[in-house]
Amino acid sequence: MRPAYIITLCMALFACGDPQPSFEEATIAELHDRMHRGELSSEQLVSWYLDRIEAIDRSGPTLNSIIELNPDALLTARALDEEWQKSGPRGPMHGIPVILKANIGTADRMHTTAGSLALEHHIPSEDAFLVSRLRDAGAVILGKANLSEWANFRSTLSSSGWSSIGGQTRNPYDTARNPCGSSSGSAVAVTANLTVVAVGTETDGSVVCPSGINGIVGIKPTVGLISRSGIIPLAHSQDTAGPIARSVRDAAILLNAMTGTDPDDPASARTPAQAVSYTANLTADGLTGKRIGVIRSYFGADTNPGVEAILESSIEALRDHGAEIVDTITIDTTGMNDAEYEVLLYEFKADLNLYLEQSQAPMSSLAEIIEFNDSNVDTVMPIFGQDILLAAQEKGPLTDEDYLTALAESKRIATEGIDNALREHDLDALIAPTNGPAWLTDHVNGDSSHVGSSSYAAVSGYPNVTVPAGMVSGLPIGLSFIGAPNSEKILIEIAYAFEQATAARRTPEL
Repeated sequence: MRPAYIITLCMALFACGDPQPSFEEATIAELHDRMHRGELSSEQLVSWYLDRIEAIDRSGPTLNSIIELNPDALLTARALDEEWQKSGPRGPMHGIPVILKANIGTADRMHTTAGSLALEHHIPSEDAFLVSRLRDAGAVILGKANLSEWANFRSTLSSSGWSSIGGQTRNPYDTARNPCGSSSGSAVAVTANLTVVAVGTETDGSVVCPSGINGIVGIKPTVGLISRSGIIPLAHSQDTAGPIARSVRDAAILLNAMTGTDPDDPASARTPAQAVSYTANLTADGLTGKRIGVIRSYFGADTNPGVEAILESSIEALRDHGAEIVDTITIDTTGMNDAEYEVLLYEFKADLNLYLEQSQAPMSSLAEIIEFNDSNVDTVMPIFGQDILLAAQEKGPLTDEDYLTALAESKRIATEGIDNALREHDLDALIAPTNGPAWLTDHVNGDSSHVGSSSYAAVSGYPNVTVPAGMVSGLPIGLSFIGAPNSEKILIEIAYAFEQATAARRTPEL
């Protein structure tokens, strides 16, 4: 008979001939339950994920979702374990591994690059505000995720999930297919069980599209709910970070941990919804009495029979579980996309130049980055160029009349479209397919997405929650829930009830 201390040691190290445990698809609550019972430590959990990253991200199917691992992750986890033993957990994120998109600043031994070789050695002097929030909550920053370089704002012929530092991230459901972007690595890491949860960023579709295509949950919150301080920007009028997880509840837990008023971010300082608990009142009957409108004017509507079938089955599931459905809602977005693009060009130049100056990055301006790229064509631009960077560099200051007109017009079209639909039909939320089936990665012609609905919430700055809704030829399709500003709580309650009703997530067969 083994002595008690040997049994304890075996439990701690998963040794003594017992099979190695698996934490695939484990939720935050399940992991914390094991930790409370003394069956698991954060250090063991981090070790398991590091082994899995080596086995399937850097070897095997080589998903290539992680740019960089945190060399201090195990030490951090060990310190958090010791703290748990002495004083208990700080909260639900205590000891939980998190992957960050590589444009989110960390003042540690990792780099913050936006995937660009121009910033290969960039280490900010301070954590991004959301990173400080996560560290305070007891999260373990496991590493940085690959992304579409410069948040997919370098070239019109870009391949989502490709960066000059990280190469091409692959879709776990079919490695020949694209993971969507720009938060490609964050989403792939979550769906392939390389982390518990991850953080992405979105300007237009960069959280919800990779989440939808990779069969997981993504929350694009109201602009300002999560501080943008310390994140390499694309465009301040639309930029936001957002949680990515395998379940709605885990995404809500991560959202709770990241929110907080930041006086250094004007949008965060004026957003009133900081004290809300997004995990309260999550029940399977959360659809009862909710009024949900179906957007039929989304990009690519009626082009894919499989997507349409999933939309119809989702409507039936919502109705069967107590929701009132208002169908055939059309939102006219004529002129919005052109105006939005003009805004993004202006803001990218202005916002990036300000970030580079304030963060003391290796490059001081967009012009210098363009020059670096031209001087390193073979390594930086072997697949596609930098036509978008060049177009942005040509723009003037944010006082230009062209910019101010485009900003006002794009915001008016998006906000009026959503506001009028919600008000006219007394709706709690709008729905539309998040994505179509993942396209084949093409380094000659670039991306070829045919279905999407992200622009409504992106341009308006309103929240959008995507949840797995079904599969087309073995490829995941998400359903987006879009609402009024600061309506994350009700959207999460609706999304959770839909998730429980449909159980549509399917894990990739790696």
